[in-house]
Amino acid sequence: MRIVISEFMSLDGVVQAPGGPGEDTDGGFAHGGWSHPFFDPEVVGGAFADATGRAEALLFGRRTWQTMAAAWPERAGDPFADRMNALPKYVVSGTLRDDELTWNNTTRIPGAEAVARIRELRGTDGGDLLVMGSATLARTLLGEGLVDELRLMVMPVLLGGGKTIFPDDGTLRTLELVSTVTSGTGVNVCTYRPAAGR
Repeated sequence: MRIVISEFMSLDGVVQAPGGPGEDTDGGFAHGGWSHPFFDPEVVGGAFADATGRAEALLFGRRTWQTMAAAWPERAGDPFADRMNALPKYVVSGTLRDDELTWNNTTRIPGAEAVARIRELRGTDGGDLLVMGSATLARTLLGEGLVDELRLMVMPVLLGGGKTIFPDDGTLRTLELVSTVTSGTGVNVCTYRPAAGR
C-alpha cells in the first residue's frame, strides 16, 4: 500500500483545527475553522474526493479519528459519507479501548506498536492508505520515511502558530512536485513525492 497524507495547510505550515472552532484548541489555538473561507467544491473538494476515492483504507491518530467518528456516521446517504463510512479504518491510540471503536470497520493499532504495524501495512499489496489530519501521526510517518505522497491544500492565510506535520529533527528531506492546481479562492493543491535517490 502507498501511504498518502492529505492536509489542509496554512501558508505557515499549520494544519490544526481547519474544520471548526472546537476541533482542537490545544496550546490556546483560537483559529479553528480557518479553512472554510478558502474551500471551493471544484478544486479543493475535488482534491479531497480524489484522495478518498483512491484510498483502500484510512489511517488516523486518536483525536482525528474521534472527530471523524462523531461526524460521518450520521451523514449516511450522502455518497461521500457512505464512502468514508464503508472504508476500512485504522486508528493509532494507546488509550482507546476496542469497545470504543464505534465507527464501523475500525481497527486499533496500539501506540507503542504503531511504526512497526504501519510499516507492515505499507508492505502489503493494495491501494492507498490515506492519512487526513492526525498531525502527530503524520509527523511520525514523515520522520520514519514511511510517506509515499503528500497532498497539501495550501491556503492563503497565516495562522501564526499551531500544529504542523513537519518533523523538526534537522534532517534534509527532498521532495518532487508532481502536480499543482490553483483554485479561484487562492488555494494551491500540491502533490509531492519523495525525490528518488535523494
